[in-house]
Amino acid sequence: MACWKKSALLALVASVAISCTACGSSAPTSSASGAAAGEKAFALKVGDNWSESHPMAKVMDTVFKKEVEEKSGGTITIDTYHNGTLGTEGELWDGVRNGSIEVAIVGTPMNQEYTTMLISDWPFLYRDLDHAQKVWTGEIADEVSEGFHTAFPETYILGWGPNSARTFTSNKKLTCVADFAGQKFRMPGNPIHVGIAENLGASAQVIPLNELFSALETGIVDGQDNGMVTVRSQGFEAVQKYLYETNHIIATLEIVINADILDQMSENQQQIVRDAAKAAAEQAWVDYAASVDDDREYLKNAGVTVTECTEADREQMIKMIQPTLDKLYAENDWAKELTDKIQAVS
Repeated sequence: MACWKKSALLALVASVAISCTACGSSAPTSSASGAAAGEKAFALKVGDNWSESHPMAKVMDTVFKKEVEEKSGGTITIDTYHNGTLGTEGELWDGVRNGSIEVAIVGTPMNQEYTTMLISDWPFLYRDLDHAQKVWTGEIADEVSEGFHTAFPETYILGWGPNSARTFTSNKKLTCVADFAGQKFRMPGNPIHVGIAENLGASAQVIPLNELFSALETGIVDGQDNGMVTVRSQGFEAVQKYLYETNHIIATLEIVINADILDQMSENQQQIVRDAAKAAAEQAWVDYAASVDDDREYLKNAGVTVTECTEADREQMIKMIQPTLDKLYAENDWAKELTDKIQAVS
């Protein structure tokens, strides 16, 4: 009898152990950070062309990297490379497409292949920074991102952050619209920027951002257009005397990821990456808006003559660049509907 009771007890214990093991294997365990057991490890390189102080570069360190690594429980690691370390904007874009770079922060190097991206540089489109932020953190951003993935299935846009409200700087006097005549400006390589410079009576030369300081210093060009945050972060105040605060374009920067890399991740990891990118972009808009007044004062204190564009000058600029706007609307059948939708955002 004793032997029978002992055998029965051992059988019961074994049965309970097997049952508990089965229960545990039916669903993966998760760490406190949210990482599911057995997830594949990923190491992501993130490249951009900005100094660490630029709002979009900064949030990739303080928000994106931090949230992804913490919430993935270390299954995803992030290495950020600023200042064009991994290449020019065009090279970063090519790298994300072919998978040699996992994530990049770019503007619109693809706009000749996919003209809808010209919307990122559309002149005089927004009422103010708050309006632009609402557009690019809302439904319109999601819609354009979907179209982008259709055009470039090897990539996804994860978020739309601020490049800046663009201003003009120069070594020559630049305090009103008439001063543009005869000056040479470095402009990004797209028809909007080139058209604006030419419509204002200047000439345009396309030069990569990482070569721009030298071009300004040596007089290859007289000036350039970028936001004050970029002027400051790139140290252009050392080689420019005037800044004309035209805010002619509120440009965006896109967080783009290689689709094959993201698709390989578990659903949990994908959501972590998407959420972190969205949070990073939203924080960058907040940080950029908060930096504008400080950047203006910094540049003034550094000896730059800063002139705010009057409403009359703004209206004059809009009239002068009308040929560029007319051409854009004529050549892009998507433009009227999308710009109307953007301007209707309240």
